[in-house]
Amino acid sequence: MLARVAQWCHLASAFWVVVLALIIFVDVTGRYLFSMPLLGAPEIIANSVVSITFLQLPLAIYRGDMLRTTVIPDAVKPNAQRILRTVGNMLGVLFFLATAYSSWQPFVDAWQIGEYEGEGALRVPTYPVRFLLIITTAFAALVYLYLLYLDWTGQLDSEHGHRAAV
Repeated sequence: MLARVAQWCHLASAFWVVVLALIIFVDVTGRYLFSMPLLGAPEIIANSVVSITFLQLPLAIYRGDMLRTTVIPDAVKPNAQRILRTVGNMLGVLFFLATAYSSWQPFVDAWQIGEYEGEGALRVPTYPVRFLLIITTAFAALVYLYLLYLDWTGQLDSEHGHRAAV
């Protein structure tokens, strides 16, 4: 179930990248051919980059594709490797839960005051991106917890430290 949701998040981010590429193309083409840039493109792009990044996190975590070093794990025995994975997973849970928690009040404030980015013709609301940040970081914490469960129940690919089949 978690893997499917993570894949859908990743698929949504891939689609968003395509839409973003089209926005950039229209903006650049309009700017250079007609001296008329796409209004609001910088605001859309700025909010999109954050959203795309956080939508890709859960699947990257689930697949074990997050940046990590293997110097220490390769030098210790399998039981110590499991302990290192446990510490790493718990730190991941704590980090992403703290990120979700600390993002809550800025989301509420943005919602209540109607915070927008941009001036003039297109103003982009900030609360959807702030809410997406909360949801994806909470989901990332859940994925780390799930990996912890898989590891301690022997269902994790111990050689690579991640779920083998997605």
